[in-house]
Amino acid sequence: MTPDEFRTYGYAAIDWVAHYLENTRDYPVLADTEPGSLIAALPAQGPELPESFDQILEDFEREIVPRNTQWNHPRFLGYFANSSTPESIIAEMLAAALNPNAMLWKSSPAATELEQVTLGWLRQWMGLEDGWFGQILDTASTSTFHAIVAARVRKGHKSSDGALTLYASKHAHSSIEKGAMAAGVARENVRLIDVDDEFRMRADLLEEAIAADLTAGLVPFCVIPTIGTTSVAAIDPVPAVIEIARRHGLWVHVDCAYGGSTAIDPRYRWAFDGLDQADSLVVNPHKWLFVPMDLSVFYCRNAEWLRDAFSLVPEYLRTQDNPLALNLHEYGLPLGRRFRSLKLWFTMRAYGRVRLAGLIHEQIEDAKRLASLIVAHPDYEVCAPVHFSLIVFRHKRSDAHNKALLERLNATGKVLLSPNVLNGKQVIRLAIGNIQTNWADLAEVWGMIEKLGSLELE
Repeated sequence: MTPDEFRTYGYAAIDWVAHYLENTRDYPVLADTEPGSLIAALPAQGPELPESFDQILEDFEREIVPRNTQWNHPRFLGYFANSSTPESIIAEMLAAALNPNAMLWKSSPAATELEQVTLGWLRQWMGLEDGWFGQILDTASTSTFHAIVAARVRKGHKSSDGALTLYASKHAHSSIEKGAMAAGVARENVRLIDVDDEFRMRADLLEEAIAADLTAGLVPFCVIPTIGTTSVAAIDPVPAVIEIARRHGLWVHVDCAYGGSTAIDPRYRWAFDGLDQADSLVVNPHKWLFVPMDLSVFYCRNAEWLRDAFSLVPEYLRTQDNPLALNLHEYGLPLGRRFRSLKLWFTMRAYGRVRLAGLIHEQIEDAKRLASLIVAHPDYEVCAPVHFSLIVFRHKRSDAHNKALLERLNATGKVLLSPNVLNGKQVIRLAIGNIQTNWADLAEVWGMIEKLGSLELE
């Protein structure tokens, strides 16, 4: 492709993106497709000769877009919604043009130092003290894995010997169990602690579990409380967990992948009491700071703990020692590191903390407003406290009715919600998080819920 052709097709692609972002509501949220349909629609063998770029773009719009579940849709309200803003899309394009690999400082000084700058800004926005060491990884699963490995090594175990035990809430994300398994901790040694009436980890039961494992000759080494659990957005008692962990010598990693973004607004700092006393934490700007996938921020209280766990420098990666030249590959598993910080920098500068905090606050207020409508309806109930922008609710009829209601809602193409089971009952999760979602969207979704929920769906 010549520079002139790139301009032609690049402008066409930007026009397509602008039209898409302006008209996202016209697309069905959930892809109307069957498993294997794209595989069947595309050739079984790759092309031997170059194809027309016009044809490639045409195939993208005809074959790919209709089979894409539209995560960037304002009524994508399942799982934890995310966003891709115009500013961050431009940043991704520019990052791809530069195409650095920030494994060493000298291999990409700009990417390495911009990562340090943006994570310093984010740390300040969240109200965290100086001294936290941050790095950008892909997802919270990877960030939590890094915390577990560092905790294991910090405990004096370069490898797992079957005695290590890890603790988290029964509502903790499944990535914690998977991260423990990947770090060599037996799945049966992951203790999922029961919760109170607001689905928060019970500190007294955590204490009992640690004591029982010590008596059995096991080695408790890590506890992971959550601020904003996936199932109900519960807020575990971080100060109480840290007090117990310190007495028993456990590493504390706080999962605030979802809820952490709210810390940029001082009105929600109450949820983060004790966070500065943890050993590590994760927050995902790609969830609720309106930065596109993927960008997970992992903070550790001491960079050397990560270096102890992950540093391995072959001769072909060795560089001159300079305290200002940070080689990020020494502090984590990835060697290849793409220029993720550029989209965070663009977003932070284009919006600023006050506007981002205002957007988050507005979505929390909208969630509480919608929850009040659900509570006021005689046929529905809200099943968990609404701390952030997640509403967990159900129709008071049977589990079968709630399953059928969710299927019918998602089949309309106008909304996507996600399921869960809470206290043995089928519930529906509605999570606000896309930057374009407004009250009109939520009011329309609530009207659909009322209408379909009144039918005999079982």
